[in-house]
Amino acid sequence: MARKEGLLGRKVGMTQLFGDDGNQIPVTVLEAGPCTVVGIRTKDSHGYDALQVGFEARKKNVTKPAAGVFRKLNLTPMRFLRELRLDRTTAENLGAYSVGQTLTVDIFTPGELVDVVGVSKGKGFQGGVKRYHWHGGDATHGSMFHRAPGSIGASSDPSRVWPGHHLPGRMGGNRRTVLNVRVVRVMPEQNLVLVRGAVPGANGGLVMIRKSVKTTKAQQQKTTEKK
Repeated sequence: MARKEGLLGRKVGMTQLFGDDGNQIPVTVLEAGPCTVVGIRTKDSHGYDALQVGFEARKKNVTKPAAGVFRKLNLTPMRFLRELRLDRTTAENLGAYSVGQTLTVDIFTPGELVDVVGVSKGKGFQGGVKRYHWHGGDATHGSMFHRAPGSIGASSDPSRVWPGHHLPGRMGGNRRTVLNVRVVRVMPEQNLVLVRGAVPGANGGLVMIRKSVKTTKAQQQKTTEKK
């Protein structure tokens, strides 16, 4: 499995491009990095291999413990910190990284597949029709049942509501991952990555872009042919 290198960034918004064949390509613009390597986790010391990266300098409201950690590392405090696991990575691979190193969008290439992790848009408290696509009742005159919950359990058996039954409640605001999104264009000067299709979250939301972890052999071959 390839190393899951990645970056933190923000979702800028959606637009469109046109391919060489003239077809329209919907893309999402992601501002990725630059990110700073804040820590290196090794299997010998921590039980796993990973990189801890930071994104966006934090100029105020830095807690004393966090300020002490960054002061010891001689780094500017970061607003966001995340760990990127490196599966099956040897000590030699980790030797290519050092604390304070800057990672940029150069780690991505057009045509390759990536995973994008974000937090979906929060929609507050919603009813079952919107949250779970309930059919609802008749929308006719005299109907006493439109969008309200109906029967949610059997009568005599089991005489209770099954745990986890879908009902009205808070909708959205969950961590979501979109797998195998194709990189359409990389713009190192602006720290931008353009990926095909939509990704979770609102414009301006924090996202993580990492190397794809579930790429099939067919997809790998297709990516190689595009390159």
